[in-house]
Amino acid sequence: MSAADNRKIIFSGIQPTGVPHLGNYLGALKNWVELQAEYNCVYCIVDLHSITVRQDPQKLRNESRSMLAMCIALGIDPERSTLYFQSHVSGHAELAWLLGCYTYMGELSRMVQYKEKSQKHAENINSGLFTYPVLQAADILLFQANAVPVGEDQRQHIELCRDIAIRFNNIYGDVFTVPEALIGDVGCRVMSLQNPENKMSKSDGEAGVILLTDTPDVIRGKFKRAVTDSDNEIRSDISKPGISNLLEIYSVATGKTVTEAEAEFSGVGYGDFKLAVADSVIALLAPFQQRYKELMTDKSRIDGIIRDNAERARRASGKTLAKVYRKIGFADRIY
Repeated sequence: MSAADNRKIIFSGIQPTGVPHLGNYLGALKNWVELQAEYNCVYCIVDLHSITVRQDPQKLRNESRSMLAMCIALGIDPERSTLYFQSHVSGHAELAWLLGCYTYMGELSRMVQYKEKSQKHAENINSGLFTYPVLQAADILLFQANAVPVGEDQRQHIELCRDIAIRFNNIYGDVFTVPEALIGDVGCRVMSLQNPENKMSKSDGEAGVILLTDTPDVIRGKFKRAVTDSDNEIRSDISKPGISNLLEIYSVATGKTVTEAEAEFSGVGYGDFKLAVADSVIALLAPFQQRYKELMTDKSRIDGIIRDNAERARRASGKTLAKVYRKIGFADRIY
């Protein structure tokens, strides 16, 4: 983040647990790449957030590096955007503590995701799960982000972040930029291949999810088994969620409109249609998979990106922390 760069700042993060799937890419990561043209982008591998659920240490370490390499392979430019690990910038945890002192228990108890995750992980309802939105607010406010690209399911957390920032500003003056939620028509809403009325999710099982690292044969097999319907007509319709989902995926993968896709496959059987969608996804992912493979074998390059981007993030976040400390009234640091 250059001081001379007067573009608005975008902040977004992704957890490093597991391989992203097609829905992650078309619904979010593709947008990250496109936003670089207009915004000063800060993209974070949010490993601190990931430990609200128990993680295997070595697996988390490996998947963190893998996720960073995937982001670069998909088109995130670490020279143009700041791409780093959350745990490498202590300002995230420091600011989270400070903001926690300006956040009310009632606000956190109303967070829908806390309620949902508590049900899924009843054996490990830890305080981190409860205060997760405060750390998320710190992530955003640390970089004075103007906007945060999120889905509807995260709007509540952004509203809390705004409330915290406004509350702090009302006490201490103009300290934080109050961010906006950037909820746009981003890519397509990719649904599960097995349960097309639900968003594509790894919790739905392997068969319903196209992972970005799936081989061509695996991708074809998953699309062959995709749930459709019995009338054998290829058109987008609310009563045909399976076919509508496949048309949407084909549209985004090829750049054609859904209407053009419907015309292209008029009179074509479901089997041939599914294979065509599979081939369009294979072609879409092939350049990414090649770049990712090259990056994962270039340790020195990845190490350099990790080091340089963490330093850039620390410099940018340090300015905000220094301002917050001064406003709160902490004693000046003597070095």
